[in-house]
Amino acid sequence: MRAYYFDNLPGDQRLPHDYIPSRPVSAEKLTEINVKFWQIPVEGYEPKVDAVAKERGYKNRDLINVTKEGLGDIYEEKIKSFFEEHMHEDEEIRYILSGSGFFDVRESPSDEWIRIAVEPGDLLVIPAGIYHRFTLDENNAIKALRLFQDEPKWVPYNRGPETEVNVHRVQYLKTIGVGA
Repeated sequence: MRAYYFDNLPGDQRLPHDYIPSRPVSAEKLTEINVKFWQIPVEGYEPKVDAVAKERGYKNRDLINVTKEGLGDIYEEKIKSFFEEHMHEDEEIRYILSGSGFFDVRESPSDEWIRIAVEPGDLLVIPAGIYHRFTLDENNAIKALRLFQDEPKWVPYNRGPETEVNVHRVQYLKTIGVGA
């Protein structure tokens, strides 16, 4: 996993969008915004991912295969919806089994995008209430294990005035020391 500030230049969302020179983001900065991550080799991953799942109270899981073949007719619609800036009322937990892509998370209070490049073996926890988005990279494929605390669900709340006062957004900002 590699994290850096997104350059915000127009162009294909699947490109790296890294500043030249790069503006890396440290593990400490990710911890400050409550993004958690582990590197767990894919070979023999199950016991280690199970241990993290147990520790964090994740009871359910499924697989998502984000490819044209895997998603079929809804591929374009899903790719577009994943890249809309949104938040969730639950953590978003992904363990990358194959392929690669980018999770972009909003740093608060600066509102800058931090791009997190993920590849096989990366386990990423995006906290409830943080604005984020996802895109494939130029390889156009990723297979991930999705972990859930309760029933599998993925409900995005696109950024807007309503999300600014959402209890999970407000709690997230308080957790990282931003806002009242």
